[in-house]
Amino acid sequence: MTNSTMNTFEFKALPTFGIRDYKTAIDFYVDFLGFQIDWEHRFEPNGPVYLQISKNGLILHLSESKRFEKNVIVFVETKNINGFHKELLERNPNVKIQDVLQTKWETFQLEIEDPFGNLLRFNENLLD
Repeated sequence: MTNSTMNTFEFKALPTFGIRDYKTAIDFYVDFLGFQIDWEHRFEPNGPVYLQISKNGLILHLSESKRFEKNVIVFVETKNINGFHKELLERNPNVKIQDVLQTKWETFQLEIEDPFGNLLRFNENLLD
C-alpha cells in the first residue's frame, strides 16, 4: 500500500455513552460540564432518547437504549486543561472536583466519571 493510498481517508470518532435517566444526564453534561445539546431524537414519544451534545470540538452521543448499557472510557485530547478545570470549579463551587494531576508519562490528566459509570479522561500532553 502506498502512502498516497493510506492518506485518502480520515476517521472521526463519536462515542456513544449509555445513560439511564435523561434529567441526570442533562444535569451532569449540560449544567455541570457545560456541554450544549445539538439535537435529540426519539423513535416514539415515550421511547428512549438519543442525543448529541458538544463542547469546544468534543462531540458525544448519549442514549437511553439498552444497546449502550456497558460503561465506556473516552480519552479526550485537551488543550488548556487547567482553564477547563478552573471553569468547572467556577461553574460548580459546591462540588468536589479532582485536581489536575501530572502523570509519569508527561501529561496533565483530569478524570471525571458521569453518573452512569462512563469515564471522561481529559489529557494534555506536556510536550506540545
